[in-house]
Amino acid sequence: MKILIIEDETELAKSIGIYLSGEGYLCDYAITFAQAIEKISLSDYDCILLDLMLPGGSGFTILEELKRMKKYDGTIIISAKNSLDDKIRGLHIGADDYLSKPFHLSELAARIYSLIRRRQLGNVNIIEQNELRIDVLGKEVTVNGQQLALTKKEFGLLMYFISNANKVISKVALAEHISGEMTAVFDSYDFVYAHIKNLKRKLTDAEYGNYLRTIYGTGYKWEI
Repeated sequence: MKILIIEDETELAKSIGIYLSGEGYLCDYAITFAQAIEKISLSDYDCILLDLMLPGGSGFTILEELKRMKKYDGTIIISAKNSLDDKIRGLHIGADDYLSKPFHLSELAARIYSLIRRRQLGNVNIIEQNELRIDVLGKEVTVNGQQLALTKKEFGLLMYFISNANKVISKVALAEHISGEMTAVFDSYDFVYAHIKNLKRKLTDAEYGNYLRTIYGTGYKWEI
């Protein structure tokens, strides 16, 4: 799962990023209005953390730009402006949640988890597909009752596939999801293939139903 932190307080952004990375998220950063617009134009995010007061522009304008671009990234406003009018305005424009500074990082992580679960996973903690069972909160995967030892990146990949079930996902999108960086810097996609190969091997060894399909020349698809 990939998060964009739009926050001009660099120490706060860094502490948020470190905490969320420990929770298994990939984090991108923007400290100015212009950087934020560039990031949201080039990438899709599972959640955007948005400060309202930025060098060069307003967080409200970013919300309006997301709507204009027909982008549906989940958005949580994080702001020192604890104004009811700001909350109402932000939610009306398109934000999903509002968290006033200062806040506990554990609460922020809980809000992010709740938002992603609600938007992508139908507000469930347990996902079951025949012999496959995923405890989203506990980050545990079992096949036929056998627990799989997945790395953080493998678990993130599995959740990404399931969240986009029956859609073909390109190697470019997968590279960006795994690395959290712009795909233009990649010389090859060997690291994508390596992570997917490892994930498929572990699932196959546990005798799952072969839901992860390779679409040759295009990408991959999780079938349900």
